[in-house]
Amino acid sequence: MVPMRGTLLNTATVVVGASIGLAAGNLIPGSYQEVALTGIGLCGIGMGIRMFLKTQNSLVPTISVAIGGVIGLALGMHAGIDAFADWAKTHLPGNNAHFNEGLITSFVLFCIGPMTLLGCMQDALEKKIELLALKSTMDGISAIFLAAAFGAGVLVTAGLLFVFQTVITLLARKLKPVADNPIMLDELTAAGGAILVGIGIGLIGLKDLHTANYLPALFLAPILALGFSRLEKKVS
Repeated sequence: MVPMRGTLLNTATVVVGASIGLAAGNLIPGSYQEVALTGIGLCGIGMGIRMFLKTQNSLVPTISVAIGGVIGLALGMHAGIDAFADWAKTHLPGNNAHFNEGLITSFVLFCIGPMTLLGCMQDALEKKIELLALKSTMDGISAIFLAAAFGAGVLVTAGLLFVFQTVITLLARKLKPVADNPIMLDELTAAGGAILVGIGIGLIGLKDLHTANYLPALFLAPILALGFSRLEKKVS
């Protein structure tokens, strides 16, 4: 039995999909790529709203995103990604004008959501990869279109996905309470949805919200959800 089969499969499908997308993107004129980016931005806003509506307590994602943004700014997360992007652009092929957007957008789409956590838990604890196999198919297809529009940032996300899902798999037993708690999962998804809306706003050209600074919200949301849940039980 190969360890982390699901994560390895998921990483491979994103690499293959992104590679196909990069090759296709080089054949598409820049004006068409911009139209495609705007379309992805509009769909991203729609998907983000749908994810946000998973919340059972709107205060949780609101506080998480607000405080997470302050933490991210203090840590210089957006500046760090910009520095990494400047380095990566000189080492990766293809059109990297939208490297940052591609990296963050694909990371949120591929790594944030119940299927990621539950799939890694299933792989680690039950040695089954059905959920991650389904996720791999969806991510691979998405990677084709994302890489064609965004460039090599999506390809780099494959490495981040591997690291992210490996950590979840190794910590599966400790994270089981989160996976078994639908409230925590819903609030994590809602916070990710808010970030995705911010990415979409940037893609359609309204304003660059430096969404990378808000990524700490993804860790704060489950913790706050648990805290609010326990507080409500005490009050009741």
